[in-house]
Amino acid sequence: MIWYPYTQMKTLDAPIKISHAKGVHLYTEDGQDMIDSVSSWWSVIHGYNHPEINAAISGQLEKFAHIMLGGMTHEPVQKLSDKLAQWLPGDLDYCFFSDSGSVAVEVALKMALQFNTNRGSDRDMILSLEHAYHGDTFKAMEVGDDEDYHFAFGVNSEKKRGVVHIPTEIPALEKAFEEYGERLTCFIVEPLLQGAGGMRMYDVYFLERARQLCDQYDVLLIFDEVATGFGRTGNRFVADLVLPDILVLGKALTGGYIGHAVTVANRRVWEGFMSEDPTHAFMHGPTFMGNALACCAALKSIELFEREDYISKIRRIEEITRREMLGFTDPRIKEIRIMGGCVCIEVYDAKVLEGFKKFAYEHGVFSRTFLKYMYAMVPYVISESELIQILDTMKMWFR
Repeated sequence: MIWYPYTQMKTLDAPIKISHAKGVHLYTEDGQDMIDSVSSWWSVIHGYNHPEINAAISGQLEKFAHIMLGGMTHEPVQKLSDKLAQWLPGDLDYCFFSDSGSVAVEVALKMALQFNTNRGSDRDMILSLEHAYHGDTFKAMEVGDDEDYHFAFGVNSEKKRGVVHIPTEIPALEKAFEEYGERLTCFIVEPLLQGAGGMRMYDVYFLERARQLCDQYDVLLIFDEVATGFGRTGNRFVADLVLPDILVLGKALTGGYIGHAVTVANRRVWEGFMSEDPTHAFMHGPTFMGNALACCAALKSIELFEREDYISKIRRIEEITRREMLGFTDPRIKEIRIMGGCVCIEVYDAKVLEGFKKFAYEHGVFSRTFLKYMYAMVPYVISESELIQILDTMKMWFR
């Protein structure tokens, strides 16, 4: 029996069985053709069954699929690390690989905590955002702020200690640093776009002020760009606009082919672990970190992103989306938000969205609403007509 995610198994509707996929299309066992409007949880940016990524993985598979990084290394992981160091802004040059976004966030938080321990600091607090979502592992849940995902563990109750949540407002940011600045190890954010917290969007000025305050109070700034990286906000990375100390990437890192993630630190953080003292080493090591197949997929994914000018594709997606949603209103809709490759319709009452998944299926679109949010995060290779079909389906639901 498969135990499915975020689902009450007793009342589970039968999952849609997919037989094959190509481009932005998913084909079901019963012959239905669906456009994937959510990119398999925002990861499949190049579409499915891409021939060049397929070939990159197949070529590596003939050599070996995986070897551990404990005491060994290999060309794909070295090439990916070098590429990321060259590709990412500033001195974000030091790559610690893992196997999922949640684990990569755990690595970032653990890195920030030990960075302070190694230098003899007794800082004991983390600053995070309201409505934050950073994954489902325990420390990631602790810095998250969404009881709809984590209520069973009490991490969002008044008993939570050591984590402060603030809204994306500069006065609240400044107050938090005034009150807790000397105790903070780090400030972790999903920059510009909060995904699972409701596709909430905010201004870059907040991040610019956060960078200033982190410098003033000697606090590490962590960007969780698992969802926002690789163009989703319309920027290659938000880190190109405001430079963090630690950057977390996942999802689209491999083009959605294989679970893989990376926590990238700047030189200052890296040097905080360089010591003759063995206790200053970073004691973490996921079995599948630096997986050779994943590294080859990531290298080809980055090559495609650069060569095919994906930022222009994303700008076109945003332009079409704004055009098609212009003037669309309904009394049940609270707000429509658009940024880069993301569009979200927030309704007042979650019951309004009940049945939309089946409706979308009948109109040739795969969609997965959550809570009060109907959204699309499409693959970047989508055509204009395919994108319009998704947006028309979203609008038709309200008509």
